[in-house]
Amino acid sequence: MSTERSQKAEEIMHHTRMLLTSGGYNSFSYADLAERVKIRKSSIHHHFPAKADLVQAVVNDYRQQAQTGMAAISQHFAGDALGEINSYVNFWATCIKENNSPFCICVMLAVELPVLPEEVAREVTGHFSDLTEWLTAVLDRGNKSHVFNLQESAAAEAKSVMATVHGAIIAARAFNNPDIFLQIVEPVIKRLLKSH
Repeated sequence: MSTERSQKAEEIMHHTRMLLTSGGYNSFSYADLAERVKIRKSSIHHHFPAKADLVQAVVNDYRQQAQTGMAAISQHFAGDALGEINSYVNFWATCIKENNSPFCICVMLAVELPVLPEEVAREVTGHFSDLTEWLTAVLDRGNKSHVFNLQESAAAEAKSVMATVHGAIIAARAFNNPDIFLQIVEPVIKRLLKSH
């Protein structure tokens, strides 16, 4: 779904992503966006006829960036499953600490899933599927190379790691304390490493 977009469309999407990160789908309107981007609402409609079109485009871009990031991690840490997991965890730890992208927009949108437009919900669910598949492959490789000692299937452990990371992101925000993220996640990673 990657298409050439104007600079203004990219700017609209950037501000939309920030608004989604801070408050979710129903937290903003085109009027809010027009004020931030300093254009008329009709101009936003020109680029994205409906809010669902805009948010779908933003989440699709987010998914593509995440897929690219996961592929880059796997390439960089080829053969080092623990390095891959730690890199994924450290990505979020850094985002939270530096407050540059402190919350996964798909986690925010997942809370609203029952009321999201279908096309947006599909992208959100797709992100979780992408992430689960990648984590499953990483954990499976680590299990086969005896780096991890999985108690459950790689797919079940992947969902557990993903839920822990996302829960820790929420906890860091709830307590307004970036350090809480690693305090929650590190013991779960250590559990995967227990010797046979």
